[in-house]
Amino acid sequence: MTVDHFFPHPPAKVWRALTEPELIARWMMPGGEDFRLRVGHRYAMTSVPRPNTNFSGTVDVEVLSYEEERMLSVRWSDRSPANSADWTITWNLEPEGRGTRLILVHEGFDPDDPAQLIARKIMDGGWRSHVLRAWGQVLAEL
Repeated sequence: MTVDHFFPHPPAKVWRALTEPELIARWMMPGGEDFRLRVGHRYAMTSVPRPNTNFSGTVDVEVLSYEEERMLSVRWSDRSPANSADWTITWNLEPEGRGTRLILVHEGFDPDDPAQLIARKIMDGGWRSHVLRAWGQVLAEL
């Protein structure tokens, strides 16, 4: 899935909210405060378990790559062995006027797994509503 969103804030500010641990925890999930901008760094985030998608409530995260103020890519996997989720989330930041165009790419969903199809639908809505709204709120407060 791809989410395209404009923030009326410069890339440096959007990057801060994307990579400063205490800010991540405010717009993403608890556990974001353990993030470190270092390839190979691993941490865990927690949310509400969703049995209909086999989501345990704990996401193990690994930083895969980044380009300062332009791109961050991480791997998400569910801690539960019942969930085969192995997703890559990449945030691309592009300067646009006085703001930033965010292109979020969330990939790796198994089209043959009914639980992952439900998870994709839920997460697509979550990225577009809850997460972007919370991120925008954090940016407005900086």
